Amino acid sequence: MKPVLPNAQLDWDDQGLPRSRVFDDVYFSNQSGLEETRYVFLEQNGLRERFAALPAGGRLVIGETGFGTGLNFLCAWQLFEQQAVAGARLHFVSVEKYPLSTPDLQRALALWPELKPFADQLLAHYVAIHHGFQRLVLDNGRVTLTLLIGDALEQLPQLDARIDAWFLDGFAPAKNPDMWTAELFAELARLAAPGSTISTFTSTGWVRRLLNAAGFKMKRTPGIGHKWEILRGVFLGWPEDSAAPVAAKPWFARPTPAPGERHALVIGAGLAGCATAASLAARGWHVSLLERHDALAQEASGNPQGVLYLKLSAHGTALSQLIVSGFGYTRRLLEHLQRGVDWDDCGVLQLAFNAKEAQRQAQLAQAFPEDLLHTLDQQQAQMRAGIDLQWGGLFYPEGGWVHPPALCTWQAAHPGIRILTHHDVLQLCRKQGHWQAWDGDRLLASAPTVVLAGAADIKRFDFSSDLPLKRIRGQITRLHQTPESQSLSTVVCAEGYVAPARLGEHTLGASFDFNNDDLTPTAAEHAGNLHMLEEISMDLVARLGADTLRPETLEGRAAFRCTSPDYLPIVGPLADRDAFADAYASLGKDARQIPDIPCPWLEGVYVNSGHGSRGLITAPLSGELLAAWLDDEPLPLPRTVAEACHPNRFALRRLIRGQ
Repeated sequence: MKPVLPNAQLDWDDQGLPRSRVFDDVYFSNQSGLEETRYVFLEQNGLRERFAALPAGGRLVIGETGFGTGLNFLCAWQLFEQQAVAGARLHFVSVEKYPLSTPDLQRALALWPELKPFADQLLAHYVAIHHGFQRLVLDNGRVTLTLLIGDALEQLPQLDARIDAWFLDGFAPAKNPDMWTAELFAELARLAAPGSTISTFTSTGWVRRLLNAAGFKMKRTPGIGHKWEILRGVFLGWPEDSAAPVAAKPWFARPTPAPGERHALVIGAGLAGCATAASLAARGWHVSLLERHDALAQEASGNPQGVLYLKLSAHGTALSQLIVSGFGYTRRLLEHLQRGVDWDDCGVLQLAFNAKEAQRQAQLAQAFPEDLLHTLDQQQAQMRAGIDLQWGGLFYPEGGWVHPPALCTWQAAHPGIRILTHHDVLQLCRKQGHWQAWDGDRLLASAPTVVLAGAADIKRFDFSSDLPLKRIRGQITRLHQTPESQSLSTVVCAEGYVAPARLGEHTLGASFDFNNDDLTPTAAEHAGNLHMLEEISMDLVARLGADTLRPETLEGRAAFRCTSPDYLPIVGPLADRDAFADAYASLGKDARQIPDIPCPWLEGVYVNSGHGSRGLITAPLSGELLAAWLDDEPLPLPRTVAEACHPNRFALRRLIRGQ
């Protein structure tokens, strides 16, 4: 079903305060919104003392039902900033069914001038907030906000996290009874860390009894303002008379974080490697980023323009969920770069170039809200693109093009990252708790943890050689902008794509060749790209004078994409191949019987690869996913999506199929 109300529907009262039209309830008290938040949520959870007690490298995870205007989050962030030492981190996870639009959020937060430094950062990153998991990185990584956009009972069961303090907020039980349920409270208990605290503004008896039944010890405490009493409590443990939550299967369980030195080697300095290095460095890791070339982003990540193109499914697949979350994350990162040179949110138009594509687009338009994608007829498409087109299509208004090396350079600029160019890692061996990277008889670097982010080249190492990664050669063609081609105002895609000019050049591409290992650009593929341009727009061909160009005179570059059989990236910890096959051999006889054997992990080895032609959308968020695996943090994606991307999925399938 098409989401009916992607954003909150608000009315503003005479005092300029927001009220939900759907729930006929206020977002905060008109007398003392700030004081109420601080008393009910910060004080009852003891956050002042807990923030002050955090060590450097420590963190506190707060969970919330009902993000609303973000007031609770901003107050918690302000207190954290006042109390926590440098190097401590705040992780805030909040679920919200109806997120505010940006103008409404701006208007609501303007009511609290003392929160302006924090509100301004939130508003600057409040971009591409769509359904599902949306991660915002604030204050240079010191504060992480993960928004779960959707119904609480749809989103929270997908969350993999340990929550230290719960803010049970949302509209009043009388106004929003669907949220205040035993099912929801069971999810809060499942996610609660030992000794987790909880507080809520309501003192309703049945809410207290249901929370007690879920394993929280609740008590009434004096209220504030017009509230006589409120509730606060602590998690005692899962109730004995209830079935315990289902544990993660052992091959998808989290490896125990290694104690000691937080130093990682990241091999490969393209989009995946730079994203991984940035996510780890933001958490206080020391990262050695090893690159065999003389600079960052020299292979598939080195194209002058890549497209933020969302290849989605109307059926909510793991890949679709990853793409919507990854797109939002990348769009927020791009706000740090220079618009027009490093990236441009000019939109992306996917042409409905045949009946099958038109049908696919109609299904997508039904499944997703209009601010993410919507259909345009031929006339509208021409108006949007600035050139004559044969068809209408699907328009992604927040999409556009990116100069990938600019994103890589920005991510790798963190002071915790040491860039080592001309470092070609040919061998990895484990000695005395460290992974040593060797080039022949030359020791390049060593660290307890290693992340393989070198696309298909990660198959050169024995322990990762069986990962089913495939290289696909792609060639782009560079075309000089003309006065007439300046009218192209959005990326236009059919079988290939053409982008508005960057620094006087349009990028056209890209070919797909599964059989060619030579990266020398060929005239034949330039000719193929020109043919794709003809399919996109004969008008643009004429504007560029492309019908007079000789393929052998054109310039471009070729690189290898790297993809997996299921088109999902490969992200996560790596297991010992032979020990894995021995431990779970019984799955070949009965896949439903799960052996109670911990996964035999290869200590300290992680993978971030297989992003195909979607690296701009999937690689940056995969860096966050890898950092969450390594630091035992809330995952930035639904658990099912993280498992769908896990390296163990291939070994598991082989065992079950008896291969």
